[in-house]
Amino acid sequence: MTAGAALTTRSGRAVPAAPFTHLVRLTDDTGLFEHARHATVRREHGYCTDDVARGLVVTSREPDPSAEVLRLAERYLAFLTHAQDTDGAFHNRLDFGRTWTDQPGLGDWWGRALWGLGTAAARSPLRWIRQEALLAFTLGAARRSTDPRAMTFAALGAAELLRADPGNEPAAELLADAAIAIGTPGPDPHWPWPHEKLTYANAALAEVLIAAGALLDDPPALTTGLRMLTWLLEIQISDDRLSVLPSAGWQHGGPRLRHDQQPIEVAALADACATAATLTGDRIWHTAVRRSIDWFLGDNDVGQVMWDPATGGGYDGLTLHGPNLNQGAESTLALISTLQHHTPG
Repeated sequence: MTAGAALTTRSGRAVPAAPFTHLVRLTDDTGLFEHARHATVRREHGYCTDDVARGLVVTSREPDPSAEVLRLAERYLAFLTHAQDTDGAFHNRLDFGRTWTDQPGLGDWWGRALWGLGTAAARSPLRWIRQEALLAFTLGAARRSTDPRAMTFAALGAAELLRADPGNEPAAELLADAAIAIGTPGPDPHWPWPHEKLTYANAALAEVLIAAGALLDDPPALTTGLRMLTWLLEIQISDDRLSVLPSAGWQHGGPRLRHDQQPIEVAALADACATAATLTGDRIWHTAVRRSIDWFLGDNDVGQVMWDPATGGGYDGLTLHGPNLNQGAESTLALISTLQHHTPG
């Protein structure tokens, strides 16, 4: 999609090109600031590997990145290599004084770092970035987290790398181990999910099983992943629009809440449905991607847009009374990654 393109979704709303203006605003020569008050950076909260990694994902995905977007990718890559220790684990939190405030670990941030590095190694147009990202990915991919979601995020990077290099053994082993860590749904046909609670970035789990099925020639994993994603999509459609699970999640057998909805849920669903669409060609997945885009453009439970066209920032959450107008890194990255899936037609 070319910069400034004004395309439309199925609902007739104009779809902007993925905006990087606020991401530039949130980024300095060290990394990506985590929080903002409205569009103003809150430097006192510092940086986190989680967001920098997602920044590397979206900058690496751009099909024709500008020089400015490439500079962002370079900074995010430098941050991640600085965050990584010699054993492949990562720090997560760096304060504004450039001091790490935690010890290296294998939590979600490790997984997201590998997601970013794998995406950069597979997709960056710059050879030196691909090479450096591959080195850091390979070091990190030798580790294993006990957290299924951390493994899930890492596997998304492994899948990116395997699509570009099907013979990459560390990526194949990581993807296979992540599929095992995610598990399989229980016998309840009304809850076809491997865990008793839906929490955050839920669609990513289904996406990893779909990717493992396709890339590792594992038909049962592909079937399970598609079944999980189908159910997840069905329970998040209300009145023909997307209504994603709130930040509180949903416990099996418990009440289903509607707010507060987080942009990361929409972005995860868009990613997973785009992967399913590529593999199957089924219209249901293309429609789901368009619904995800529409959610940001106002086709949601409150009927309000979830980004600020003046700043390019994504709003931090959808409450019962409307959007949280703060424009932090996570929500802005979710906006960008979702809009990157839009294609004409």
